[in-house]
Amino acid sequence: MKVKLVFLDIKTIGEVHNLSSLDGLGDITYYQSTSPGKTLERVRDADIVITNKVVLNRTIIEKAVNLKLICVAATGTNNIDKVAAKERNIQVKNAVDYSSNSVAQGTFSLLLHILSDISYYDNYVKQGLYSKSDIFTHFGSVFWELNGKRFGVLGLGNIGSRVAKIAEAFGCEVTYYSASGRNNSQPYLRLDLKEFLNTSDIISIHAPLNEYTKNLINYERILEMKKTAILINAGRGGIVNEIDLARALDNNLIAGAGIDVFENEPIDSINPLLLIENKSKIVLTPHITWASIEARTLLIEKIKQNIEEFLAKK
Repeated sequence: MKVKLVFLDIKTIGEVHNLSSLDGLGDITYYQSTSPGKTLERVRDADIVITNKVVLNRTIIEKAVNLKLICVAATGTNNIDKVAAKERNIQVKNAVDYSSNSVAQGTFSLLLHILSDISYYDNYVKQGLYSKSDIFTHFGSVFWELNGKRFGVLGLGNIGSRVAKIAEAFGCEVTYYSASGRNNSQPYLRLDLKEFLNTSDIISIHAPLNEYTKNLINYERILEMKKTAILINAGRGGIVNEIDLARALDNNLIAGAGIDVFENEPIDSINPLLLIENKSKIVLTPHITWASIEARTLLIEKIKQNIEEFLAKK
């Protein structure tokens, strides 16, 4: 008898050429997306459930009588009631270190977009203003170099470490802050939060959202940052207080921010970050830094590997 698998939200993965590689694992059903009202119906008889963002709570886990393995098509597992799964001896496997290069690249895309104000210069040329200039260059928007600046990483895991290496290549002095206080064995200078905020020219967030990081960067903490500092969040929404960041940017407390993750996703239409007066101070992307085609392809490979390892043991 074939193993029954269900992938609840393939729309969150996008089109990847190797998605069909999961077909050989058993009798698999793919759904573009799954609403809360449809979840139980779709997982009730499944042996293995693959989910990216669909919530599997206690009620669903207890009523999915055949369920033996939950594969999370992401690193974070906060959408799974892991206590309920453990009580039923259901394994929960996530995918790790598939998007480090993608997020690191996206982090510097956000940073350099703000730092060098490329949109301004691009528009200057395309609008014909450069053609009318009497000199070969233009100084309408000031920018500075990364070389020699202090680059603070909040969350020095797989992704944060990749970001740190790229920052070093730019000539930055890399430091880090450990929100949990447990990350000590790193080749970089570890700072307490106050010094981290006071001295960093760039703060790049790559931490999970948990009891140590929730609302960590609020208005009072932003007040401690340099007025020339740039804040990047490619970690999790909720680490940065969005109301406070919008207020801080409007009050010119820091130079700019690049945000890829939000407390509510998709972003609320009334999110204060959309209403900032000087929109050139912020760049917003739709939780996309993780999603290079290479990263999404590797994600499918890791999901397949997790399932194959589980089936081999069984």
